[in-house]
Amino acid sequence: MNFFQAQNKARHNTRLLTALFIGAVISLVALTNLLVLVFFVDSAPGMSLVDQLLYAPREVWLYTSLGVVGLIAVASGFKFLALRGGGKAVAESLGGVLIHQNTRDPQQRQLLNVVEEMAIAAGMPVPPVYLIREDSINAFAAGFGIHDAVIGINQGTIDLLNRQELQGVVAHEFSHILNGDMRINLRIIALLNGILILGIIGGALMRGSMFSRSRERGGLIALGLGLLVIGYGGTFFGQLIKAAVSRQREYLADASAVQFTRSSQGIANALKKIGAHSTGSRLESPQADENSHLFFGAIRSFSSMMATHPPLEARIKALDPNWVPAANPNSAASSSRGGSGASGAASSAGNMTGAPVSQLSGSANLPAAQRMIETADTNLKQASHDTFEARAMVYAMLLSQDQTVRANQTQLIAQLAEPGVPQLVPSMHQQLSGQDHRHKLLHLEQAMPTLKEMSRAQYQRFYDLTAKLIVADKAVDIFEWVVHRMITQELYAHFVKPFRDAGRITRPGKVTQQAGLILSLLATVGTANAGEQQRAYQRGQKLWGGNAPMVQLEYFDHQALNQALERLRQLNADLKQRFIDACSGVVNADGKLTSEEFALVKGIAVTLGCPLPPVD
Repeated sequence: MNFFQAQNKARHNTRLLTALFIGAVISLVALTNLLVLVFFVDSAPGMSLVDQLLYAPREVWLYTSLGVVGLIAVASGFKFLALRGGGKAVAESLGGVLIHQNTRDPQQRQLLNVVEEMAIAAGMPVPPVYLIREDSINAFAAGFGIHDAVIGINQGTIDLLNRQELQGVVAHEFSHILNGDMRINLRIIALLNGILILGIIGGALMRGSMFSRSRERGGLIALGLGLLVIGYGGTFFGQLIKAAVSRQREYLADASAVQFTRSSQGIANALKKIGAHSTGSRLESPQADENSHLFFGAIRSFSSMMATHPPLEARIKALDPNWVPAANPNSAASSSRGGSGASGAASSAGNMTGAPVSQLSGSANLPAAQRMIETADTNLKQASHDTFEARAMVYAMLLSQDQTVRANQTQLIAQLAEPGVPQLVPSMHQQLSGQDHRHKLLHLEQAMPTLKEMSRAQYQRFYDLTAKLIVADKAVDIFEWVVHRMITQELYAHFVKPFRDAGRITRPGKVTQQAGLILSLLATVGTANAGEQQRAYQRGQKLWGGNAPMVQLEYFDHQALNQALERLRQLNADLKQRFIDACSGVVNADGKLTSEEFALVKGIAVTLGCPLPPVD
């Protein structure tokens, strides 16, 4: 399943979640009406329960139903507001502590390297990583999308897993990010908070009535007890909804982790270590229960019908068919045989270079990412992990080749940059001078989690200064535009609010002008030959399914490009897939990919929220 198919699947799961939630609300409304009618509505002596239901005043039904629905809506809305910070808000609610990019702890450094490597392999932003101070083996991914995602890892995970096993767990979490599971998971948290509100109110009434001496004390106790019982019903519905939406996604994430890492051994052995560990994957955090469906391993034991995760043994068996469980359920790690699943996984990964580019989205090319990181400048890589040097590196990327313009830019940096940063820019500029666009953008991606460690005020200062540097020469070139796009997409989602594309556009005819503009731009970047430009453009239009004439462009109009992309952001997943293929068809028409073509396609994909892994 590629990225675009996964988005469609996620929308299907959202509809399933909505249907289950509505069913749960209807059930709770009915139970609460029954409670009110039985205990608080006057009825004639000897009237049966059926008669009470039939002859109860309609106002009772109406006000009770509206009250229950209103309470659920308010509670869910309040939780949605609490989660508007995305993955960062979830991680902090679980007690997570941000691992800084310049950490010198060897375990944390290894974890950050694994996360960075996997992000580059998947062609998506490098997410911040939070450490949960618990001894169990567990992890989670949270956020509304790829630009505000975070990874959370328990202390026990980095203490007990080797690099291969850690890589398998991280790959599993990246699958949740790419498959659109995270947004569904946050919606589940918010909606279930509404379902559970009646039980919370019931418990509060019970506790309050204990200190009351009024004549209504008995009624309050009865109402509180009844709502508490209904609240347990809400808990049942909530766990059932989690299980219905989450369980099969875990199997898919396990399988995707095998494809990403090209080995089943890492993730299979991580699951075996959970079985052998004294605390397994359990969590003690008070917020763990409401987030149980986010985690790599089950945090509590539930009945098979309501379990958010498949049985541990079933997951291991799916990854390692030759594994035989030990007699002692706590010694699962000692029972592995052979590990034949690894070779099968490696062969199934295949050679990705021949596939349509959209088919690569949602997968990971780990060998290509490792080669890019190995060939990158070591000093620049280290600089990307330092909060001062990372900012200096971005400023240095934007310095002009024209000495007069560069002097003006240097003066702007000296005036507006954070103290300590301007002095680092000249050496950064010198180190970047020999780098191609591909490696410059790699270092920018590596710097993103470091830049997310800035304060809101520092971010605004950084963002404003980068914009001034870009327009210092009264023009914007393609590389400058791509840098600005990446900064906007990733940092704006972190510091201001996440991007949420609705996918409202379902017909290509609604974006004929915008698609034609971008395909025309791509056709003119790779060659100056008019005939070759026309052939490349026609190839893209054929893949897109349109027949609009090519737009004659006299210069790179970044504002028109931004406006076109804002419209194309609203394409549904199927049309986005088709458009990305059309873009790649244009730039690959002559069989070679120039540095500017690569940068432009990268910027388009980033803006549309389509991760593109590196190709061999």
